[in-house]
Amino acid sequence: MSSSNNDVGVIAVHGAWADGSSWRRVLGPLQAEGVKVIAAPIPLTPLSDDVRALDRVIERTQGPVVLAAHAYAGAVIGASNNDRVKGLVFVAALAPDESETVADVFYREAPHPQAPQLAPDAHGYIWLPDGGFASAFAQHASEQETAMFAAAQRPVAVACIQEKTPKPAWKSKPSWFLIAEDDRMVSTATQHLMAARMGARVWSHNVDHTPMFTAPDLVIDILRDAMKTAAR
Repeated sequence: MSSSNNDVGVIAVHGAWADGSSWRRVLGPLQAEGVKVIAAPIPLTPLSDDVRALDRVIERTQGPVVLAAHAYAGAVIGASNNDRVKGLVFVAALAPDESETVADVFYREAPHPQAPQLAPDAHGYIWLPDGGFASAFAQHASEQETAMFAAAQRPVAVACIQEKTPKPAWKSKPSWFLIAEDDRMVSTATQHLMAARMGARVWSHNVDHTPMFTAPDLVIDILRDAMKTAAR
């Protein structure tokens, strides 16, 4: 006898320059439906640290879970191999293959003309220029919303994008990929390539880089599909 969707938990992982609140428009409605949800905090330090942080969050849960990742966090959920993870949802995410780095896939294509210039500070952390939130990170959001993203941003360590990834879990677990066709941060061509090589169930829509905030209903639908599969 199969279980219901509500028996499947959702753990959402934020990407660079964001925190768990970037998922609030997705997790709130799911929580209202009775789904167990967690926005996993990761330190945005070396990838292996971020994976361990996610694994600690998974340990706090029971039963089957679906992992959802935005942007950089695609590498994080791909490197987690907990047996209770039954599906992986990639939202405009970076999904390096074994021995690739996040930088390998992020810089595979030329940057979008409106993408901000990125460079590390003296401490080895990369901050997104404040204007980059309105021009590229979430250009479909309001001016007030992008200003809040800028005010609350968390930098990402250069080490995050330079560490080689282990064999990714998407090689053996079902995956879903939302390709953001109006993404100005992660190349759309690269998203198509990553989704194809992982054999993901693909959604392709004219959304910006942060659809869990600017198009949450779409992301919720994908998560529901993933939870339905995980509940079987």
